[in-house]
Amino acid sequence: MPPCGAEPRARSVGLLAGLYHEKLTSKPFVNLVDELTAMNLDDDATVNVREIKREQDRALKIPQKIVVELSEAQSLSHEAWVEARKTSDFGRFSPWLKNILELKNKVADLIGYEGSKYNVFLEEFEPNTRVEDIQPILSELRERLKPLVENILTIETPKPELLTAAFPVTGQEAFGREVLADLGFNSEAGRLDVSVHPFCSSLAPTDVRLTTRYSANQMSESLFGIIHECGHGLYEQGLPADAVGTPLCQAVSLGIHESQSRLWENMIGRSREFWEYYLPKLKNYFPEQLRGVELEYFYSAINHVEASPIRVEADEVTYNLHILLRFELEQRLVEGSLDVDQLPEYWNETMEDYLGIHPGNHAIGVLQDIHWSSGLIGYFPTYTLGNLYAAQLFNCARETIPGLMGKIRNGEFGILLTWLRENIHGRGRRLCATELIEEVTGSPLSTDSLMGYLEEKYNHLYSL
Repeated sequence: MPPCGAEPRARSVGLLAGLYHEKLTSKPFVNLVDELTAMNLDDDATVNVREIKREQDRALKIPQKIVVELSEAQSLSHEAWVEARKTSDFGRFSPWLKNILELKNKVADLIGYEGSKYNVFLEEFEPNTRVEDIQPILSELRERLKPLVENILTIETPKPELLTAAFPVTGQEAFGREVLADLGFNSEAGRLDVSVHPFCSSLAPTDVRLTTRYSANQMSESLFGIIHECGHGLYEQGLPADAVGTPLCQAVSLGIHESQSRLWENMIGRSREFWEYYLPKLKNYFPEQLRGVELEYFYSAINHVEASPIRVEADEVTYNLHILLRFELEQRLVEGSLDVDQLPEYWNETMEDYLGIHPGNHAIGVLQDIHWSSGLIGYFPTYTLGNLYAAQLFNCARETIPGLMGKIRNGEFGILLTWLRENIHGRGRRLCATELIEEVTGSPLSTDSLMGYLEEKYNHLYSL
């Protein structure tokens, strides 16, 4: 959309946010929800009323004026971020971020909270999850990850040429669509298109839109982007179809949503077994580029670990350190122990501590992510929670499904999708994330599954 349309767009988005808030908090609707809450409803109806009331109770504490003001500010802040990132000028964006934080803090104070103020923001994306519960787990993950990353990075391995070789986009697209269909994505109930940044968007289980991006010299980026978004899409297509339009037909949380994309992208898509099946097929699309490429070299290349300043380009070993950096800075901003103007300095220092690198400029440092400009405070930890959930679910699936990885080696993905449909997708929003994970896997969330998976895989790959 044209940049000059930012202000009228912001007013339109603000108006819509205000109208939604007005209807959600209207007295007749509040009275109806209260009446339904007091009734003895069946289980699924109870879930719907519970989730509507949770959203409504929160909205009732926020004046419509602030809802509109925040919505408009987020739209305008996004445009300011786009321009600041182009010129790597944090000073151009910092006043907007200060305004966003001021408004978000005002919202938090109106809603009220116990423990950390950050809980108000985390609740938007990971319902019924508190900082006090996840902080010890994420801190433990950081302490376990850092030595693994340091050990791998001490082994100087150049980036495999395969990752930057020229692969015609037409072949990438055709192969990606073949994989998408094989994994179980229903093209009659969804589609794949191209965008600047890959995403998944859903109107209903029967209308799920995926996007990816292609680059002739970045074949793995488009392929794993497709598999990642496919994981999101499979979740959306597997939600309870008879409950469309109600909270029951929604994902449990962003963390659980991310667990589905990460499980398919990393634990399946980057596995040796997956490529035992697919490498011969990929060679049919790219016979010249892959002539003489053996499985072990290919497997090693797509699992290459390096210290990168860019989160979205990070490998699965270093990725969570990028998220933990953002999570820590967000908490400090919300609590007031870190000023917005200090962000670039602390960002660079923490990046140096975690990955031993210093971003060359703010565009690939503190300005690289869209989230803060859009007011998405509390969003980042859901990425790492997703990785933790994914590893725990993957462990459980391997224990439950005899010979799972042998089936993957044979291109049989349906049995895993069926297991996910039964245990995650088809259950909608009946349980919160922590309840769902513990019920399905038999254990509360911990770092053990993810670290066990990473250590086993990368100790072998890097001969540690």
